[in-house]
Amino acid sequence: MNSPSGSPSDSSSAVARPAPRSALTRRSVLGLAAAGLAATLLSAPAPAQARPMGIEAKLPGPTGPHRIGTVSTRIVDTSRHDPWVKSVPYRELMISVWYPAAGRPGGTEHRLAPYMAPGAAARWNAMAPHGIPKDAIDFAAIRTHAREGAPADTSDGRRPVLLYASGANDPRTWGTSAVEELASHGYVVVTIDHTYEAPGVQFPDGSVKDDAPLLKALEEAGQKDEVPALLKKVLDVRVADSKFVLDRLGSLPNGLSKVVDRKRVGMFGQSAGGIAAAETMYEDSRVKAGMNMDGTLENNPEPKGTNLTPVAQHGLTRPFLLMGREGNDRTTEPSWREFWSHTTGWKRNLTLRGSVHQTYTDLAALLPQAGVDGKVIKEHIGTVEPDRAVAAERAYATSFFDRWLRGRNDHLLDGPSGRYPEVEFAG
Repeated sequence: MNSPSGSPSDSSSAVARPAPRSALTRRSVLGLAAAGLAATLLSAPAPAQARPMGIEAKLPGPTGPHRIGTVSTRIVDTSRHDPWVKSVPYRELMISVWYPAAGRPGGTEHRLAPYMAPGAAARWNAMAPHGIPKDAIDFAAIRTHAREGAPADTSDGRRPVLLYASGANDPRTWGTSAVEELASHGYVVVTIDHTYEAPGVQFPDGSVKDDAPLLKALEEAGQKDEVPALLKKVLDVRVADSKFVLDRLGSLPNGLSKVVDRKRVGMFGQSAGGIAAAETMYEDSRVKAGMNMDGTLENNPEPKGTNLTPVAQHGLTRPFLLMGREGNDRTTEPSWREFWSHTTGWKRNLTLRGSVHQTYTDLAALLPQAGVDGKVIKEHIGTVEPDRAVAAERAYATSFFDRWLRGRNDHLLDGPSGRYPEVEFAG
């Protein structure tokens, strides 16, 4: 589909617009985190002007053999109205593509890409996300390990492609550590911002679309006792967005459409992103393998085995990996138990000991740099050593997708490994 004109850049320096206040409090939405509506659905307004003066935190470097590049672009689905703002006659998204890049390692002919665009970073900072104090980290100043617009490495032919989905009300950048790792190992990875659900999505013209529509919908759903219906809508929108991105793999910028192998597609995500990976895979046979990091498979504020998603009710016939926090596995999580019983394809269920819900995000790398005490770290990323959590998530994601999209089995998923004693096998 043709998209209205717009530059494929996400680097404007425009600041975010203030978000309206919500009647909801942190306590009233905390329970929604299990279903993917993160506890950061708050009323904090974005700053009107200057960027925060926080530290320029660092992400762990990728370990794969490939130099990596990235590009961001706006894509527009003209076949549907925006589901959150009906007056918008089309659905527009921002995506980023991460890929093995040509050129010598350490080359500087393309600048390192920022972690977030300034307007999106201002919104994220204002929310004091997941225990990171406001202004503690300058999210726009963080530099990734990917070179902006670097030419793709075409020496190995077409490459498998992965979609990454973040948790609800989290930005597409919130899994950059895992995304960069997979790109460094030879994958093309596409990350998606779900407009009007993510806290701030900055477009090429400098405009920032915030999450006010989702906040309003959440408040109304709470008043009407219709939260499961809202959670279903969040999932339905995410799946539709993901399918549209799959449709657009043949027209990626920077020549990347000639690099991706559309017959080898996987999807993974954390929280609501993990739910979206499972449900997209169930509804769309183009996704050959999927991974869910601690996302319940039901539309409830708290998991209780009702309002199951279709994928939980029917399972999958293709490979799928469940990776959960401490105490959350196929024997304790009702929707995972149902999913497991109906899934006939290859499956594994891993638990990262000492982890909590946000351990499977960049919080594990960034929170320890934010000047917080051990109590805050324990509350938000658990008792597992942060660097070990990052290493384990990366290793098992790479092993899984290598096995099912590249035919390379390192046997890490065969059973417990002495290299990663933090990881327990529940099946």
